[in-house]
This record gives sequence, structure tokens and C-alpha cells, in this order.
Amino acid sequence: MSSRTVIRGGLVITASDEIHADVLIEDGRVAALAATGTPAAESFTAERVIDATGKYVIPGGVDGHTHMEMPFGGTYAADTFETGTRAAAWGGTTTIVDFAIQNVGHSLREGLDAWHAKAEGNCAIDYGFHMIVSDVNQETLKEMDLLVEEGVTSFKQFMAYPGVFYSDDGQILRAMQRAADNGGLIMMHAENGIAIDVLVEQALARGETDPRFHGEVRKALLEAEATHRAIRLAQVAGAPLYVVHVSATEAVAELTRARDEGLNVFGETCPQYLFLSTDNLAEPDFEGAKYVCSTPLRPREHQAALWRGLRTNDLQVVSTDHCPFCFSGQKELGRGDFSKIPNGMPGVENRMDLLHQAVVDGHIGRRRWIEIACASPARMFGLYPKKGTIAPGADADIVVYDPHAEQVVSAETHHMNVDYSAYEGRRVTGRVETVLSRGEPVLTEREYTGHKGHGAYVPRSTCQYLS
Repeated sequence: MSSRTVIRGGLVITASDEIHADVLIEDGRVAALAATGTPAAESFTAERVIDATGKYVIPGGVDGHTHMEMPFGGTYAADTFETGTRAAAWGGTTTIVDFAIQNVGHSLREGLDAWHAKAEGNCAIDYGFHMIVSDVNQETLKEMDLLVEEGVTSFKQFMAYPGVFYSDDGQILRAMQRAADNGGLIMMHAENGIAIDVLVEQALARGETDPRFHGEVRKALLEAEATHRAIRLAQVAGAPLYVVHVSATEAVAELTRARDEGLNVFGETCPQYLFLSTDNLAEPDFEGAKYVCSTPLRPREHQAALWRGLRTNDLQVVSTDHCPFCFSGQKELGRGDFSKIPNGMPGVENRMDLLHQAVVDGHIGRRRWIEIACASPARMFGLYPKKGTIAPGADADIVVYDPHAEQVVSAETHHMNVDYSAYEGRRVTGRVETVLSRGEPVLTEREYTGHKGHGAYVPRSTCQYLS
């Protein structure tokens, strides 16, 4: 049985176009678009008709950086694939790319299989995987080739967290050389973890234990230094590079310089760096622990460089790095020692709304909103045009968005499985109303109509963003 849906009367916004158009969906895919009121649009018929008059019709968000059920610091991220993907849908995101983890001494395959087991049958929206490479050896390098062939086409390495995920420059270079050969994309957590550990030890010895010192020891210069080093290693290897969660003016400058040199170097930032700052880390009574993530929040003056980077396309993507830990019982593990606070913040539900607020505030335009939240991550991670746009043949991952509705962000009303909101009390203009995933309604006029198991695993092609 064929199923058809028509979305009528909305302003369809993609990364490249804005048009008042009706959208015909057939069997989970976009079948056609036609300007509203034209004979072609009037000819669209369907069992389900969604009235989007006065609303935006946008592609579902693609969040290329989430950590559901991630083990860290003796605990686990509080969102499961079930709760996290449901919350993502409430926020207008219809695809996530999560990180499978290779443990030292184990194979990539073992890590990937473990993440498939966590996600399969539990997701409300579609999902893919990156692979965290923690142990570079000859077997790992061979496995990278196999993973690329089966649609896991990006590999994350860490210059931070010695003794956990850390890779030295030689291991990074080997992995980059392999990626240059097999078409994979190396994603880099760029912080000088060896130097940071010295500063952590010294701060604790001075009795500097509060959450704000997390930001003070993870210096912007050490993010910039590592970013520079990663860029040059990638240049030596002849490999593209994607730097995750860029937070600092100096790191943006390194990316900008490399891109001006014509290198295939890309960067993402996250809403927390655009909207929050070290003022949050310094909140009294240990409240600052809620805002501990790495790279850390920076002084507010860094935000201008991040917005400028997004406008000039020196930063291409806004992802969340969603890695939530409850304040009670999880963040509290670091009372008396900031280095024991689990690193990560909730955000998968807030990204699309916060970026729409950036449109309202004049930081970016509407099409750039869709570009950095939908189209560019889809291109970067080999999902385009199946995801990230509204065009014939694309998956019908579509959001009806009310640009005029006002809301107050709060843990009392969010759907993430975490006991606080990083944006508590923040007023934003714009709200998701209806969400379709492959044509199926996951949210219907602010009522959840999805279910776990609808979300399908999506193998990815190699990066489509390369010049």
C-alpha cells in the first residue's frame, strides 16, 4: 500500500532556496514540490494533509556529534538511544551520528558491534556511527578500510585524555595516512592533553578544585596549538580533517588560515560555545559543574569569532556534542575535584531552536541556519541528499516549524533524560510543531506520535564536502 502526505502552504527553506511550496510525500520520500496555489500543487492528493500556513517547512536536523549511553569517568551518559533520539525528534532533529568506541586492546569491530546492539530497535529517528579510534595498530588500520566499505566513513581521534582515548602524533599520522587512502574522514578532538594534565595537577595542588578551574586549565592556547598540529599532520598525510567542538578565537584562526591555504580542513562548533560562557562555569554552590565539557566554555568574547566563522564558512557545522550527565549523582562525582566531573552537556533537543534564535538575533540568515544544522552535516558525513534537504528523492525527514511561537527552555519541559537544562529559563522564539521521519509522523502538533524502533541505521558514503 502506497502512503501519501501533502504539506500545504508553508515556506520551504533549504540551504539554497526559500519558496512558498506544497510538498508531496510518497512512501517515505519527497515525491514533488510545487509552488503553493499553482495547478501542479492543487493536483497533489493524499490521505494525510498537513497545513503549514504561516510556518516554515524545513529539513529535519542532522546532528553529527552525539554520545548516547557513553561510558565516561566511571559513569554513563544519561540518555539512552531511546530517550536521546526521542528528545532529538522533539527538537526537530531527525538523524544523529553517534560515536562507537574502540577500547584499547580491542578491535574496531567489537566497539562497532557493541554500539549497534545499543541502538538497534531503540531509536525513534535514523542514526549512523562514527568510530572512535583509541588504539592505532596494524590490525586497526586494516579494519578502517573495512568500516569505510560498510558505511562507517569517519574516525575520531583524541589529542586529549591521556590514558583513555589519547593518540600520540605518530598514531594520528598513521590513521590519517590510512584515511587518505580509503576516503575516510579524520575527526579530531584538538586539545593538548599532555600539557593540560600538568596544569590540572598543579591547580589541584594549589587547592583550586571548583568547576571554574576546569575552564582555566584547558587553555584556549592549548586548543589552538593542538588544532595547528592536527592541521599540519593532516597536510603531511594528504588527508582531510574535521575538528570537533571548536570553542576559541585562536582555534578558529588556525582553521581559517588552513582554509585560506586551500587545505581540506573543516570545523564544527556547538550551541554551548555560542550561547554560554565561563560565567556559567563560575556559578556558585557547584552549579558550574553543569557546564563542564571539553573543550570548555570560554569567556564571552570568544563568541564573536565563532559567529563570524559560521558566517564566512570557516566553520561549517553546528552539532551538539550531546553527552548528558545528571547533576545529582553524576556531576557531583567531582565535588572537591573538578577533574572528576564527567565531561559533557545535554543539548540534542535545543540545537535547532537556539540556532533559529540566532536568525532572530541577526547572527545568521535562515538558509544558513538550515545549512549549518542540516545540509552541511549531511554532506560532511556522506548522507546528502538523502538527508539534509527537501528535494525529490530525499527521505521525507521534514519539520513544520512555527517561527513565531515563544517558549522558555527548562528541564521541567524538556525530554532529555537529564535533571537540568544548560539553557534553563532562556526565552527563545520559534518552536518545532510537527516532525516527519521518512514520512512517518514522530511529532504531530506538539504531541509525540513516534515509537522506538522506527529509526533505521543509515550507512554513509564518504565525505561529500571535499573541494
